[in-house]
Amino acid sequence: MKIAQIAPLAECCPPRLYGGTERIVSHLTEELVRQGHEVTLFASGDSKTSAALIACSEMALRLNPAVKDAIPYHMVMLEEVCRRAHAFDVLHFHVDLLHFPLIRHLPKATLTTLHGRLDLPDLLPFYKAFPYIPVVSISQEQRRPMPPVNWAGTVHHGLPRDRFAFTRNPQGGYLAFLGRISPEKRPDRAIAIAAQAGLPLKIAAKVDKVDQVYWDEVIAPLVAAHPNVSFIGEIGDDKKADFLGNAKALLFPIDWPEPFGLVMIEAMACGTPVVAFRSGSVPEIIDDGVSGFIVDTVDQAVESVRRIDGLDRARIRATFLERFTVERMARDYVAIYRELAHIRDDSTRLRVVGGGEIELQGVA
Repeated sequence: MKIAQIAPLAECCPPRLYGGTERIVSHLTEELVRQGHEVTLFASGDSKTSAALIACSEMALRLNPAVKDAIPYHMVMLEEVCRRAHAFDVLHFHVDLLHFPLIRHLPKATLTTLHGRLDLPDLLPFYKAFPYIPVVSISQEQRRPMPPVNWAGTVHHGLPRDRFAFTRNPQGGYLAFLGRISPEKRPDRAIAIAAQAGLPLKIAAKVDKVDQVYWDEVIAPLVAAHPNVSFIGEIGDDKKADFLGNAKALLFPIDWPEPFGLVMIEAMACGTPVVAFRSGSVPEIIDDGVSGFIVDTVDQAVESVRRIDGLDRARIRATFLERFTVERMARDYVAIYRELAHIRDDSTRLRVVGGGEIELQGVA
């Protein structure tokens, strides 16, 4: 198939440091190429890919200090996508909602993966206005707050099986926290768990501008007050395998409806168990008592940490290979692509009729 992947421009593909959506787009793109598809990636100009690259900004926007507003760059990218749309069998968007008004005018099938939280009240009237656009969720739980929309499927994220080496015998003896410093990620809970368990905690995380006050006023003082806690900062894929693989466990103490939680399967790929709070997608991703423990309180998390050595790291790695590889993710998407291309081929087009209803109409 001829497939267009349209990535956010905040990070390059793959990201140098933090960046879950761009990382998944990169993994998916490379695997589709490996499987023999003709893929074009619309992304930042510093992206690295074996697909054809259409550079839509000079570099990742987050890393460019001259960029103050990301929207103009994304609008230019969408104009380029529209100009080239006829060349593809399917256009796969990963840029939230900016492209929705354009879709009914595109000549080919489209798919949009919704990567973010969907419980925000401002999103409900938006998605109600576009009930016909095919969308994919990254977990079943992510769908819960949505109005009726055109769900084309749920596709869990996947990683290359050789991206993170299996670590049978971790050497670090520490607990790990990996991701973002933000209130919903609850690094304060991670610090409390480690303190009560009597174990070192290493925090590898970025601090966005929007969360700088939270870091300055809440988390930095906690780090300073606990000698068992060390803050490493933001790390890239080249350091993740060692960081996660040598940890006793990954702490995932979230307090929000996490749509997926990529770091959970990154830890699983290393054979590292996950202690995660029961929120969002966690029960879909973690097999309780197999790949980690699902908890509801800090005290339960501390008790789970004390039992963590009883889990089989080889079985955790096997669970990753069974459920969360990039090969499986790509197969799931290709099946959806083929179905969408069949529904909307060159003999039909979507037409908006009175009341916002959609009908298929033959093209003379």
